[in-house]
Amino acid sequence: MNPVQQLACIAIVMVAAMTLGWLWQRRHVNAGIVDVIWSGGMGMAALLIAVTGAGAAGPRLALALLAAAWSLRLARHLWRRVRRDEDGRYRALRERWHGHQGKFFGLFMLQAVLVPLFSLPFVAVAANPHNGIHLGIGVLLWAAALAGETLADRQLDRHRAIPANSGRSCRAGLWRYSRHPNYFFEWCHWFAYVALAWGSPLAWMAWSGPLLMFVFLRWVSGIPFTEQQALRSRGDEYRAYQRVTPAFFPWFPKSSRSSGDRQ
Repeated sequence: MNPVQQLACIAIVMVAAMTLGWLWQRRHVNAGIVDVIWSGGMGMAALLIAVTGAGAAGPRLALALLAAAWSLRLARHLWRRVRRDEDGRYRALRERWHGHQGKFFGLFMLQAVLVPLFSLPFVAVAANPHNGIHLGIGVLLWAAALAGETLADRQLDRHRAIPANSGRSCRAGLWRYSRHPNYFFEWCHWFAYVALAWGSPLAWMAWSGPLLMFVFLRWVSGIPFTEQQALRSRGDEYRAYQRVTPAFFPWFPKSSRSSGDRQ
């Protein structure tokens, strides 16, 4: 398959998958399934592109293994969070849209379109005719990013599991240095495909991954929606956390005195 055919197949599969997901959310009143399907769809896309790509075996094998493992971990993690109760971000949308199913269908179709868009780095990797040290660099970047994201998720899960922490922001571990360390390491993960695509005739496409993910996480669907929900549920406590802790890039927190925080 050429890249256009690969992306077209992915789009068709994702439209079907997201339609089924939309029907599921109608029955269960839980739109969080859209994130699970998106994550799983990215793994499916990587496998399809790796199998049908024309590049060397090394980059395609690395793509299949790394992207599938990342996708499976993320989809499983998200499913554990949303299977019992709708995420607060989607509850807020449901209230704002008054449960309008046409708007929810549009949301699911938007996510379907985003899968082939975010698959452009995979196309670049699968077209790479070169094996070499760049494969090892890609694996190391992937492993470091996935380890950071997994650690951040576990620290947040432990915090939420303690009833006394209800209404309080997690400030332990990585969450002391960034309000969204899971998003930061998710962004870092996309640089692995830049390394895997090194030497590919389509290498420039691999840079779309970090660029698009940063834009979406920082300004579109990541931090803005998450922080709006945090402010609704935690109010001044979260505002105090915002004043002392960087939003995305990890760094040392500001002192309470310098930030004006009088907790």
